[in-house]
Amino acid sequence: MQSLGLLQRVAGRPPTLPSCAERIGKAAAPAPELSHAQLIGLDFFEYLNETNRTSIKDRLQLRDIYNDEFRNRTPGSKDPNFGSVLYALKMCQKVTRRKDTIYFTKQVKAMYVDQWSTSRNRPRQPTQNQEAVKDIIFAATSSPEGAETGVRARRKLAHFLVKKLAENRTEYISDKHGVCIISNCEIVDGKYPFLMSGTDEGSLTLSVKNIGQEDVFFTYYTPLYWLKCLKLSDAKGVTKQKPLQLSPGDCYKILVEFRCNEVGYYPVTLAFEFKKGQQKSSDVFHIVRTIEAQCVTLLGLELGAEAPYRANSLPAWTPQNECKIVDGQPPEGLSVMKLKNEVQLKQYTVPQYMEKLIEVLKMPNLISDSRKKVLESTLSWANYAEKFHLMLYLEELQMEVDIRSYNIPNSSKEHAVLSADPRSKHLLVLEVPGVSENRPSVLRGDALLVYPQGETGVKYRGYVHGVLLDSVKLGFASEFLDRFKKGKDFSLLQGIKFNVEFVISRLILRLQHRAAELALTHQLGSVLFPDALPCSCPEPDLPQLKLFDRKLEKNPEQYRAVQQIVTGASRPAPYLVFGPPGTGKTVTVVEAIKQIEKFQTSCRILACAPSNSAADLLCSKILEHVDNHKVYRMYASSRDPKLVPVELKDVSNLVGECYEFPPKEKLMEYKIMVTTLLTAGRLVSGAIPVGHFTHVFVDEAGHAVETECLVPLAGLLDPSFCQLVLAGDPKQLGPILRSPFALKYGMGESLLERLMKNFPLYQKNEGVFNSRFVTKLLRNYRSHPAILKIPNELFYDGELQPCAEEYSRSSYCYWRHLPKTDFPVIFHGVAGRDERENTSPSFFNVAEIEVLMDYVQKLLEAQGKKGEPKIAPKDIGIIAPYRKQVSMELSVLNQQFFCVCQVGSVEEFQGQERRVILVSTVRSSSEYMEFDKKFSLGFVKNEKRFNVAVTRAQALLIVVGNPVVLKTDHTWARFLQYCKDEGGDTGFKHEENIEDVEIRFAALCISMESHAEETDESAVQRYQSPEWRHDI
Repeated sequence: MQSLGLLQRVAGRPPTLPSCAERIGKAAAPAPELSHAQLIGLDFFEYLNETNRTSIKDRLQLRDIYNDEFRNRTPGSKDPNFGSVLYALKMCQKVTRRKDTIYFTKQVKAMYVDQWSTSRNRPRQPTQNQEAVKDIIFAATSSPEGAETGVRARRKLAHFLVKKLAENRTEYISDKHGVCIISNCEIVDGKYPFLMSGTDEGSLTLSVKNIGQEDVFFTYYTPLYWLKCLKLSDAKGVTKQKPLQLSPGDCYKILVEFRCNEVGYYPVTLAFEFKKGQQKSSDVFHIVRTIEAQCVTLLGLELGAEAPYRANSLPAWTPQNECKIVDGQPPEGLSVMKLKNEVQLKQYTVPQYMEKLIEVLKMPNLISDSRKKVLESTLSWANYAEKFHLMLYLEELQMEVDIRSYNIPNSSKEHAVLSADPRSKHLLVLEVPGVSENRPSVLRGDALLVYPQGETGVKYRGYVHGVLLDSVKLGFASEFLDRFKKGKDFSLLQGIKFNVEFVISRLILRLQHRAAELALTHQLGSVLFPDALPCSCPEPDLPQLKLFDRKLEKNPEQYRAVQQIVTGASRPAPYLVFGPPGTGKTVTVVEAIKQIEKFQTSCRILACAPSNSAADLLCSKILEHVDNHKVYRMYASSRDPKLVPVELKDVSNLVGECYEFPPKEKLMEYKIMVTTLLTAGRLVSGAIPVGHFTHVFVDEAGHAVETECLVPLAGLLDPSFCQLVLAGDPKQLGPILRSPFALKYGMGESLLERLMKNFPLYQKNEGVFNSRFVTKLLRNYRSHPAILKIPNELFYDGELQPCAEEYSRSSYCYWRHLPKTDFPVIFHGVAGRDERENTSPSFFNVAEIEVLMDYVQKLLEAQGKKGEPKIAPKDIGIIAPYRKQVSMELSVLNQQFFCVCQVGSVEEFQGQERRVILVSTVRSSSEYMEFDKKFSLGFVKNEKRFNVAVTRAQALLIVVGNPVVLKTDHTWARFLQYCKDEGGDTGFKHEENIEDVEIRFAALCISMESHAEETDESAVQRYQSPEWRHDI
């Protein structure tokens, strides 16, 4: 058996060295047998070090020591033979061999010294002769406990204590049997907070004190896992072979030193072992302490949590059907409706059976329910409408719950105040924090419910007449206004406190319900579930085209896609334009629209996108080569007129400050109609004939729920001759859903993704797509090749070709802060801590903000100095997955840099690009990773969110995160390995063995508060607080 001496004198040295995979390049990990043999080999080096024989290099001599002394140290052990161990050490670059001479690497030797250190005043023992070596070996193999020692011994103890901590944490963090462990730091729940501000090193002293009546033997202390920046020392070198007798009143000090040059959070869990006597049978007991070392800057101190997090319930709420509603005054003149509503849009009220269904869905699978079976079954033409109706109802019910988080009073606002509108004597102004960010979304014509605090039974509906920065103008009934009037003013409003309730707009849901119904009525099965064409079907003759955008002629994929769309040979199956990031799918779609308009005189084209901004972009590009009188941009009446681009006003339905909806006959005169997906429902309601549109284009189709894509199809498209074109990327983020059940049963999958995933027409055959039905664009015009490499490899079969303009993409290749010149990708490791504060459930990571702001400062201060590139704040984007992190970063930018870079979630950046992108991953605790995966939150365990985040950058990508957490996800592990291989990694380096990672996370998570608070609010709303849908 080994001696514990080294482990107790060299605490914090790596129990294992960095994994073999980290040393041999791109291999993911050594095989289990190789990894195990490597660990045994490192234990053997520790044994040699313990017995002062590391100078031995002869292979045969080492083999004899291994076989005669080390291998048989524990009865029943199954250690591999010496040859296997030597092979593993060589493969993992821990030793080099020259014939029969074996050299352990300098790295192995360096990492096995002096984290546990002997007293500085105690000289190191001289090299011992062979007889002394035998005495040491005998002492080691006849220790009182007879326990194995070394790396595996420490891990065995760690696993034991982690299990016990989980069962009864209080017992193991408590002082006991007369022994107490104290420090000059205040202890909180077994933890010592240890703050290092403005310095990279510090120390604290732990005192082991016997306050009992009997002697106690202090036998052993160890960290449960290796921490590189930790150093422990004690004066007498306590070991199991050399225990320290503590008599009543005795106090023994242990010095804990930290040295780190990176901001971050460095917790370590220490185990102290004691015996009540020296006999083998004496009771052993343990005391556990955690030291939470934190290295922070002044900024970090300012950003620290204001108060501990406490879960907050949703504001109290009375269902509308249980009280009287006094209707208010809707805004007049929002629209002039000349388009008659001929096709009914029903209410589609949520059925009563949905509450029971939700209860069934929460129960185990044993419960049978016909509607649950529909949800669980694969989507088909037979269950199409029924399944989507159910999922839309589920989503609506969750939306109704989530919107309540904005009701007033809430955790940040005790009451609302109404004031008179200085411009209108009939309107009142209500302050609504967050309305400018669409949290919640409030549009012209929407309604809110307001009532004085303390009053029950009556609520007053106020209609939104205008939306300001953080307030809205509301129109109420005269009954409400008269209560607070004194003469001609509203002076009686002063001092009145109001409650406010927000209400979802059901219009977007009703349009989708109707679309699901009309899909059946108009027999769209051949479009939504396309069959493969018979083998005898001839290939179409593709026309030779002269493109408006001549650059597309040099791109064979874009040119072929335009040819195929113009030919229309995929009908009735949709034609898909699979456009990875930066490949120009929108310009491809626009070019196809222009070509069809030019050569097909009888065509009528409907061009749609999920958002107004995307639809505006389509329209603007179309107008570059199409006469204005042929194009019509139709907006919903709720669209703020100020947001309509100047260049589109003349071709739109905006007349002054009012939207006009012309009669059906007038609308049918335009060759190209551009709308959002949902506004296309106006055309259905207005009874534009089925088949009027010969072509329907949907750009950014991957962003939309399938039933949204149905709105411009069901009731307008004739599958017998109309061509449907969907453009998007199924590898990027789909629509945001709130209902966990709607997400679970497939509503988060867009029509584009479903077609590509399930139908052979859109899948590769012998490595090639059938261009008759789908074109994959391959040339990326956005990013530097180094930025593109990993997403290309992981998601696009390595087919993307970097074609961005050389000057712009390479502008940061020689930035002086790059870890490696000509590699504009940085992974900056940060050992951060994901925190929450007050009643906000969203996460933030102070250490990552500190590092990010340092990079922002470096970017902004260069401005052409010493040949470095100039950059404006608008060209910098900062991406974070959680709302709290976003808001804190925005606050720092405003206060310290007096500028606003765009900061937002991945969803907010989808479809955008920036010259420089900084990504904060936030997550630093494994406890939350599966939670993130389940609810599609955060970056870890979410390939699409990773893909979107890293492909926004043109010239420089900086990712800040915890490598320990990120490496547990295969996508991030590949990215980190790439940065390491190319020399782009910096900051906190991950050098732990995976088993130590598991132990560390387990030890830290035992005392963490539960994240799964009981609440009806969706996880998406609580943690990300995404923008509410505001495009109609």
